[in-house]
Amino acid sequence: MIAIVDYGVGNLFSLESSLKRVGAETVVTSDRAVIERAEKIILPGVGAFADAAKKLKESGLGDVVKAQAALDKPVMGICLGMQILFEKSYEYGENEGLGLLKGNVVPMKGYIDENLKIPHIGWNTLRFVRKNPLFKYLKNGDYVYFVHSYFVSGCQDSLIADTEYGKPLTAAVAKGNVYGCQFHPEKSGDVGLKILQAFCEL
Repeated sequence: MIAIVDYGVGNLFSLESSLKRVGAETVVTSDRAVIERAEKIILPGVGAFADAAKKLKESGLGDVVKAQAALDKPVMGICLGMQILFEKSYEYGENEGLGLLKGNVVPMKGYIDENLKIPHIGWNTLRFVRKNPLFKYLKNGDYVYFVHSYFVSGCQDSLIADTEYGKPLTAAVAKGNVYGCQFHPEKSGDVGLKILQAFCEL
């Protein structure tokens, strides 16, 4: 069973629907006991980092996710949920993440060409940096769907794919049993379903 962590910020039910399409037993939950019983955990998220970090801390669910990751349970963050896995974010101030991966969340503004629109919205290609089981059904250059204004920097030890938007942007990460997608697999058609299937098979 896969637990989708409901901490108040996420496109939970389209993700649940996508997981069910690939045959996964899935539950959307904020119940610590259910998360602890799950075989795998997905941390979704949309919106602002500070709000998400606060909700994870106040609910205690951040500590639950960290504890389960420490037990080698596969954990995947999606979009903001991926960013939360890292050490720190500089979105509207400075906020602490879960620290499961090394790196910081920084603004695209000042990094990418000023003529490019922010947020980075729409379909873009994956460029593999390292082989990873998450991509076992994909090919280099497959398209996925992004919506974000901030990206993870300084994550070379976990970077498995980037995307080109004037300059390289972190697209996917993995280290040990912790995985992350900056894009939305649940909005990425067949390619996204293949990623979710690969995660289910870890």
